[in-house]
Amino acid sequence: MGTRHRMCTTAGHTGRMVLLVTLSVMALFVTVANSAAVMSVDLGSEWMKVGVVSPGVPMEIALNKESKRKTPTTIAFRNGDRVFGEDAQTLGVRFPTNSFGYLVDLIGKTIDNPMVDLYRKRFPYYDIVEDPVRHTVVFRAGEERYTIEELIAQLLQVAKTYAEDSTGQPISECVLIVPGFYGQAERTALVSAARLANLKVLQLINDYTAVALNYGIFRRKEINETAQYFLFYDMGAYKTSAAVVSYQLAKDKATRETHPVVQVLGVGFDRTLGGLEMQVRLRDYLGQEFNKLGKTKTDVFTNPRAMAKLFKEAGRLKNVLSANTEHYAQIEGLLDEQDFRLLVSREQFEGLCKDLYDRVTAPLDKALAASGLALDVINQVVLFGGNTRVPKVQDILRSHIGQELAKNLNADEAACMGAVYRAADLATGFKVKKFITKDAVLFPIQVVFDREGESGATRQVRRTLFGSMNSYPQKKVITFNKHTDDFEFTVQYAELDSVLRGETGTLGSVDLARVKLSEVAKKLKSNVVENVESKGIKAHFMLDDSGIFSLANVELVLEKTVTKEEDEDESTFQKIGNTISKLFSGDSTDKPAEKVTEGGAEKDEDETADGKDAKDGKESEEQDKQPPKDKEADAAKYAKSDGKEGSTGGESEKKTDEGADAKNATVKPKIVTLKETIPSKVELTYVVPLEGDLFDASAKRMAALDEVDNAKKRRETALNALESFVIDAQVKMDEEEYASCATEDEIASIRQRCGEISEWLYEDGSDADADTYEKKLEELRTVANEVYARHWEHEERPQALNALKQMINGSEGFLRNARNLTKDSNPEKDVFTAVEIETLEKAIRSTIEWRDAEVAEQEKLARNVAVRLTVKDITDRMGMLDREVKYLVNKLKLWRPKVKPTPPPKPEKTAKEGEKEETSGEEKSDDPVLEQTPAKDATESGSSEDGNGATVEDIEPTATRKEHEGEEGDHTEL
Repeated sequence: MGTRHRMCTTAGHTGRMVLLVTLSVMALFVTVANSAAVMSVDLGSEWMKVGVVSPGVPMEIALNKESKRKTPTTIAFRNGDRVFGEDAQTLGVRFPTNSFGYLVDLIGKTIDNPMVDLYRKRFPYYDIVEDPVRHTVVFRAGEERYTIEELIAQLLQVAKTYAEDSTGQPISECVLIVPGFYGQAERTALVSAARLANLKVLQLINDYTAVALNYGIFRRKEINETAQYFLFYDMGAYKTSAAVVSYQLAKDKATRETHPVVQVLGVGFDRTLGGLEMQVRLRDYLGQEFNKLGKTKTDVFTNPRAMAKLFKEAGRLKNVLSANTEHYAQIEGLLDEQDFRLLVSREQFEGLCKDLYDRVTAPLDKALAASGLALDVINQVVLFGGNTRVPKVQDILRSHIGQELAKNLNADEAACMGAVYRAADLATGFKVKKFITKDAVLFPIQVVFDREGESGATRQVRRTLFGSMNSYPQKKVITFNKHTDDFEFTVQYAELDSVLRGETGTLGSVDLARVKLSEVAKKLKSNVVENVESKGIKAHFMLDDSGIFSLANVELVLEKTVTKEEDEDESTFQKIGNTISKLFSGDSTDKPAEKVTEGGAEKDEDETADGKDAKDGKESEEQDKQPPKDKEADAAKYAKSDGKEGSTGGESEKKTDEGADAKNATVKPKIVTLKETIPSKVELTYVVPLEGDLFDASAKRMAALDEVDNAKKRRETALNALESFVIDAQVKMDEEEYASCATEDEIASIRQRCGEISEWLYEDGSDADADTYEKKLEELRTVANEVYARHWEHEERPQALNALKQMINGSEGFLRNARNLTKDSNPEKDVFTAVEIETLEKAIRSTIEWRDAEVAEQEKLARNVAVRLTVKDITDRMGMLDREVKYLVNKLKLWRPKVKPTPPPKPEKTAKEGEKEETSGEEKSDDPVLEQTPAKDATESGSSEDGNGATVEDIEPTATRKEHEGEEGDHTEL
């Protein structure tokens, strides 16, 4: 019994530890899970893919409601209803003016942009008007108007819904994929659209960068200190792009850790070359062929519905011809109920796109030229994008590069998976293996300002901040050192002709922002005093990891010369304040920013502060250069200290000379840098941002649409629930197992009520609202639920009684063992008292008697009368018995045997016969000494003999703990 008890105690302790660890892990997981799920959205022109990552679940693509991995980026409105994806495409064939797609290249563009004109040409049936305030694109459908940001935001809301359904968690953070040629207007407008969708954008990542990141993640082991170069070629629905990237291991200067880095070195693109242009040409060809047949006098190009049908068939035909040499185009009832059928060969299709195929290699060549690399150093040319599957495109690329193309990427999902990895890296709650991305500036940005020359004439000065192919994110600083009064400067795109080659208009306004500085003279007058010299006005610019440009701050930099006396007079509190201001000023902790100076007397105006062109992507120190005098002083100190370290003799003479020199030496003044903020006002000049009242108005319209959708969803849910309950109740009343639980009146009442509701649903109730459906359902449930409850009781009672039987058997077994752990039966194992044993026995006996009596009474009753023995009654009895047993079990777990103290050993008698014993001052006792020599010490063996000679194991707490520690020594501590 002792052995068994020790094993039970140890097992119980181990079980408690495992339970605690498990609960700790679960609590940690729940905390992370509630805040960590994030998503990426590849919002393409034609398709939308959504990537998700959540705790415990690897990166994956979220499925839409049709269980597909990609969704058409189409949204449609009809009679107050709003649909997305394939439903919107289907509706768009019947009502093309109410279905909107291919929207991503319209965002951030004014109505006069060439890309808007191209969109109108491709889809002539849309009514596109100008926003009166922002001059951007607005779709008009009847009385309704939809801005481009609102339409994009609704698509992002759908993506959010898919992600939340996939992860089962709310999602508020995302990484959005954008084309690399998106300018400032497009990027800021997309962020505004995400805000409308209640999403926080962690980063806008370029599509080729996301693909390159995904490619590198799964080839991490192949990356080393030697740079490897790859070219990623993408042809999508709307555009074509190519990017040269490098993979290399690099050491982080701050953490001293080595991480793989993917850096974009060169980019080329053609923003109008893609599958959409091929599909439009095939659509127009089919329309011309239909008109030639002369089946109707109506021109097919004047009918929006017929054009939508031709466009859909052209898309299907284009995909089929990628794998077949010829195929039939077939449309039923194309126009005036006339069918259309035409055989189209791949050769004919390629003939329609001949000039497009001539442009296929241009983005690749541009990317190589921008990177400065030759084709022979490129390891592989990797394809992605849906239209790279076109055989003609692959043949052209293969012959151009003279090698096989790499097709080992998922052309549709590579960008989305790379972006979701980046989302996990940026979001809180995830720890991923670091993979650094460095993107490149496509459109250089410059600062333009006016400056008065020596002759008094004003001339315009340009300074490049972020040159072409500069890596970002990064910071830059420009110094205005000749302005003494309020002035302004402009931020513009630079050198666009070399990048866009005659397509500058597609980027919109060349001017980005106008910055006005105020209080310049006031700040100079109040701060430039004795011992204080102005070092110019420094403007800090930033290009963040989303490629969005911003002015961080503008400040007047001053240098104060402090003598030793003034420095000593400085109070302790001033020194502490200066130290704290330095800690929080960001001079030493912020990422160093490259300086671009306005130009001074010592420097030519076309040079930067460090004498290098700002096109160099490397970052230089933000702090001002050290004055020459300070440099000389530092050099002298350095030489002096070196001399001390190298000396070997004559130290006493040197010390004497040094002491004399120290008395005669002149104390060098200390230079302190001061900074004063200059107020600045930034006015964006490309597109009026969607903010303030404009944003609130759009958000209000979005909320109204959501409210309509929610009401529609609630009505559909209530109607389906009512119909399902009516059908289910009618079926169950015909089944014996349910009918036996109801009286004849109840069955008649349920059938009558179901029949009335069925007739109402198919007549007056077809247009009822959700409240009416929910009220009808509640009335029907009131009638039927009593019958359902009886059936449930009769079905569940046998299982509940079986569980009660098992509990009684277990309690009886425990009671038998517990009788041997009382003082009367086992004095050394007096765990339980007689009262406790008797209480448990009475609880078991009363439970058995109650069960037998109640079961007998219940069996006398019919199934359709009120239930006497309910499942709840049984579970209550089980709970009472369980409490009694648990009390004794817990007492057994906590019980420890009383350890008797061991008497000290008696000294042995060594005196020989006739010798006098030494008592050492102690009284000699005449009592007889009973000597006992046990076989083994009880505390060492863990056992002793009882009165009958049987071995009974004792439990030593220390030994038990040691035994337990031995079993669980190798564990993970949370």
